[in-house]
Amino acid sequence: MIERIIILENIDPVIFYGVNNSNIQLLKSLFAKLRFVARGHVIKVIGEPELIDRFEETVRKLEKYCEEFNLMNEEIILDIVKGDEPKEVKQDNLIIHGVNGKPIVARTANQKKLVEAFKKNDLVFALGPAGSGKTYVAIALAVKAYKNKEVRKIILSRPAVEAGEKLGFLPGEMKDKLDPYLQPLYDALQDMIPAAKLKELMESNVIQIAPLAYMRGRTLSEAVIILDEAQNTTTHQIKMFLTRLGLGGKMIITGDMTQIDLPNSVTSGLVQARKILDGVAGIGTIEFDKKDIVRHKLVQRIVEAYDKHDDEVRKARKEAFAANNESEKNLASESDDKAKKARKTKSPE
Repeated sequence: MIERIIILENIDPVIFYGVNNSNIQLLKSLFAKLRFVARGHVIKVIGEPELIDRFEETVRKLEKYCEEFNLMNEEIILDIVKGDEPKEVKQDNLIIHGVNGKPIVARTANQKKLVEAFKKNDLVFALGPAGSGKTYVAIALAVKAYKNKEVRKIILSRPAVEAGEKLGFLPGEMKDKLDPYLQPLYDALQDMIPAAKLKELMESNVIQIAPLAYMRGRTLSEAVIILDEAQNTTTHQIKMFLTRLGLGGKMIITGDMTQIDLPNSVTSGLVQARKILDGVAGIGTIEFDKKDIVRHKLVQRIVEAYDKHDDEVRKARKEAFAANNESEKNLASESDDKAKKARKTKSPE
């Protein structure tokens, strides 16, 4: 008899072991001649070498399945132990499997275009209205690239700009002050990576969530870097961020031109960057629209109503500007006429 230690590196043990260790109990019943203990990421097993080899082969297959699908249950274990392939539901436009095996897919035409643009370009602009899935798909692509070992890190950033309100002093350490601005990024990650694994990845700095100001001076190599809410960057900030891209890195910039929260006197860096970088090789741009909104159906109607209102305001301003110009022209013409008449009355007979 020998003892062997098997280390589970890329999965969440809570999912792998099951509720109340139910999956481990099933494995113990299927490999009754072995004795083993599972704690954390380590399984210690004692038994005959041939049987341990078979057990480790089974565990590696289960580990691979769990890593890909974030799911493990009795049916999957029995299929793999019997040598069968676990049943898979084929999902069109699948990006990755999220928590509990939930398929995360590109649901609209422009989301599919973003997936393709990410494959072909090292820098992609994803622009469009709220709820169109820009950030969610971008983070899913980053997680997929990490799982496929295409990159070593995921770095997510946002400018710390308040949406038209002053929050004032926020208590706590720096992380506590910044977390409210970065919460949407945490929400997306929690859909895709089990809680224990996500905590581990963040503590080891494999996944980093940082405000834009912390990017200066860094070179981000072998990483997927995402800048969210880029419409709220200044021209200097976005140039600084874009030039952080290192070897083996990929970058996605998301933003909504209609939700700029900067002071009126400040130019949006995203607006400027789009104009400057238009046509540059290796840069892709995907523009989302109202049809891509995947939140509550009311969101699409709200966006349409605001777009209609904005069009009416722009039209009214244009008409007012034209009327003002016409009025100024008429006043100038009247003034010229009066001047001419005045000169005629003053001229000698």
